[in-house]
Amino acid sequence: MQGHNWLDLLIVCRAVDLAGPRPSRECPPPSAPPASATGQAAAHATRVAFFISGLAMAAWAPLVPFTQARLSIGEATLGLLLLCMGAGSIVSMPLAGAFSARWGCRPVLVASALLASLALPLLALVPSAPWLGVALFLFGAGIGGLGCAGNIQAVLVERACGRPMMSGFHGLFSLGGVAGAGGMTALLSVLGASLWQATSAVAALVLALLAAAGPHFLARGSVQGSAPRGPAFARPTGVVLFIGALCFILFLTEGAMLDWSAVFLSQVQGLPAERAGLGYAVFATAMTGGRLAGDRWVQRVGPRRAVLAGAALAAAGLALATLAPHWPLALPGYALVGLGCSNIVPVLFSLAGRQRAMPESLAVPAIATMGYAGVLMGPALIGFVAHGTSLVAAMLVLVALLAGVAASARRLGAVD
Repeated sequence: MQGHNWLDLLIVCRAVDLAGPRPSRECPPPSAPPASATGQAAAHATRVAFFISGLAMAAWAPLVPFTQARLSIGEATLGLLLLCMGAGSIVSMPLAGAFSARWGCRPVLVASALLASLALPLLALVPSAPWLGVALFLFGAGIGGLGCAGNIQAVLVERACGRPMMSGFHGLFSLGGVAGAGGMTALLSVLGASLWQATSAVAALVLALLAAAGPHFLARGSVQGSAPRGPAFARPTGVVLFIGALCFILFLTEGAMLDWSAVFLSQVQGLPAERAGLGYAVFATAMTGGRLAGDRWVQRVGPRRAVLAGAALAAAGLALATLAPHWPLALPGYALVGLGCSNIVPVLFSLAGRQRAMPESLAVPAIATMGYAGVLMGPALIGFVAHGTSLVAAMLVLVALLAGVAASARRLGAVD
């Protein structure tokens, strides 16, 4: 949206609804692009930003075993190196929020996407473990910047358009993850591409998508069109801290599904190890579908009820998956967890843009950082509880946390 400020976006989006443009007395001048085309371009660019983030991040997963073998590093060393990626994301998220407020979402999104696309091929070329740590830090910084600035832009676009859109944006992130993991696997195993060729192909796709969407990223990072007063780094308080805590639980759940569902299915419920990934596959598929259909659902029932119903459904599904005596009964439970969790985080990010305790340029990075901490700490916390009790007990603790999210959803009414 080159040349358009926040007021232009507000005028444009108010003229666009789900069925198309509607009459408005606040029309752009005749020389401006048609309202529907401009508003759709802003929304489409936001979807592309989320897709790029999921695509780039998921493209790393199939590289892990190749990189481990190429550099001859053990599991313990690999685990430490993977923390470098998380550290890069955690460092970049507050910076992305501050820079987005000062210079707009567009330069931050473009710079973050460029950093991630340039770091991805480096992961296939680094000659030693220390250099892999450096490359992972840069890659994580790019992914974290994309996620943070993308969510800030999504908050602004959704607020201006006056309808739920966040679930659809996050659904594109999930689709990007499927495309990144599946595409990289196909390049390496089916087409026989080298690591350099495969990562370069994904990087080229990211750059092509960026070139198409970049001009339509928001040139402003706040409603006022200027940097908010206050520190670049702020400790979340009040409702922002509460929303961040809920995000922590939801991201912890996603991390547990990623790292522990296969272990649980194989060791507790007797599913052969080669098929133990079915649990996460079912979870991820249900989450993607729920997010793509989530905007209408949230618009129909409202954010608070969406969180309450989603968390209750996820808790019930995880209880079923945990207590089922055999794995065929557990798989529907994992689907319910994915469906229940699918729209909670998007709703929470939308609410972060509505609260008035902190500017969105500070609130969104704070909430994203707390959520990402759940992904990083979740698997370790589950393992710690399982070591002291059992894996079943650890999963039931997660069920209780999700039930707590459902019970606390009424507090979100003050933001809604």
